Amino acid sequence: MGEQRFELTRAERASYFAPTAICAYLTALCVALVATSAFLRRMPGAIALTAVGVLGGAFAGGLGFVLYALQQRDRRYAAHATGRAAEANYAAVEAAMRGAGWEVTAAVPGERLEARTKGSMMLAGERIAVRFEGPRVWVASICDPGVGFSLPGRRRCERHRALVLAAVGVATGP
Repeated sequence: MGEQRFELTRAERASYFAPTAICAYLTALCVALVATSAFLRRMPGAIALTAVGVLGGAFAGGLGFVLYALQQRDRRYAAHATGRAAEANYAAVEAAMRGAGWEVTAAVPGERLEARTKGSMMLAGERIAVRFEGPRVWVASICDPGVGFSLPGRRRCERHRALVLAAVGVATGP
């Protein structure tokens, strides 16, 4: 289970990976610009056109890679050891989720819980998935795609993970 990732529906996948897809599209446009500029050598500014294509492609490609790596890291389950059985951890996490007002979207008693935080009219809310395996708790959380990869959005996801971990008695950072 060490490398399992949080599963997304097709629609969620499309909205969640949209920023990465946009960066890939911009990279492809820049590659096309460089390829086109190779045929326009006699045109004034052809070297500048090539430079813009190369720099733009490098920036868009790099940004897309960073976004994709962050998205994959967020979807990866992180294991945390507790001193309790899976059923006790499940009950504690379920109570914490319901107490926080989260909507439980999937539940298999003693095995897994998935929830969505309260969003707004324009935002769906963050998603949290928890799996229980003996005394271990596996937690994954993804930010709301509407918020993007902003620092406040990432902090909210951290608070949600911390709430789940506090429910099972795992200490988090400072």
